[in-house]
Amino acid sequence: MLRDITLGQYYPADSLLHKLDPRVKIVGTIIYIAILFVADNVWGYLLAAMALGVMIVMSKVPVRFIFKGMRAIIFLLMITVVFNVFLTPGRVLFQWKAIKITYEGLLIAGTMAIRLIFLIVGTSIMTLTTTPNQLTDALEALMSPFKKIKLPVHEVAMMMSIALRFIPILMEETDKIMKAQMARGAGFDSKRLTDRAKSLIPLLVPLFVSAFRRANDLAMAMEARCYRGGERTRMKPLQYCSRDYMSYAVLWIVLIGAIVIRVLLPAMV
Repeated sequence: MLRDITLGQYYPADSLLHKLDPRVKIVGTIIYIAILFVADNVWGYLLAAMALGVMIVMSKVPVRFIFKGMRAIIFLLMITVVFNVFLTPGRVLFQWKAIKITYEGLLIAGTMAIRLIFLIVGTSIMTLTTTPNQLTDALEALMSPFKKIKLPVHEVAMMMSIALRFIPILMEETDKIMKAQMARGAGFDSKRLTDRAKSLIPLLVPLFVSAFRRANDLAMAMEARCYRGGERTRMKPLQYCSRDYMSYAVLWIVLIGAIVIRVLLPAMV
C-alpha cells in the first residue's frame, strides 16, 4: 500500500512533458487545480478529464503506474464520499431509520471524489516528469519577486523540494519497518480500529528515528560540501523556448474555456 504512493517520485522518459521547462509544469499544475474548482457541471469536468488525458499521453508514463498512487488515498476517498452522502441535507432518495441518502449528498460526494482523483493524478504527473533539482530551480525562479521583501526564496524552495523528495523515501522506509514488525508478530491487519491504532506505536517510533537520522545525514553532507544557500550558479540554467510559450498559451486557453463553460452552462443541480 505504502509503495503505491507516486507523489514525489520521478519517472524517467523521453517525452514532451519531460522536456518542458519545470516552471511551465508548476504553473500548469496550479492552473489545472483552478480548472477543477471552476468546474461545476458535466462539461467542465469533461474538459478537466480531457486535459488530464492529454497530459498522461504526453508524459509517456504508464497509466497503471500513475493510477497506482490512488490506492493510498482510497480510505480518505471513502471517508469523503460517506460523510457527504449521509450527512448532506436535501431531497431524500432513500431512508432507513436515521440513515438517509439525499440527491445533494450524492452529487457533492461524486464531484468531490472526481476532484480529489483528478487532483492527485494531476500533481503526480508533475512530480513524475520533473526531477527534484528542476523543481528547486523552478520554485526559486517563480518566487524570485519575493526577494524584494527579504524572503529567503532559495531556502524556501530547497525545503519544499527536499520535503517532496522525502515522501517516497519515508514511504519505502515505513514499508520496510512494517514488514520487519510483522515478521516479529505485529498485527497491522486487525479489523478493530483500536488494535490498528495500537499497532502503529511500534511503527512510528523507528520511523521518526530513521527520519531524523536521514535529515542529520543530509545536513552533514550539505555542510561537508560547503553549502551556504543564497545565490548560486547553475550548470543548466532555466531558459524558455517556443514549446514552453505554446504550452502557456494552451493552458490559459483551457482555463478561459473552463470559465466560459461555468458562466454559460448551468451548474449541476
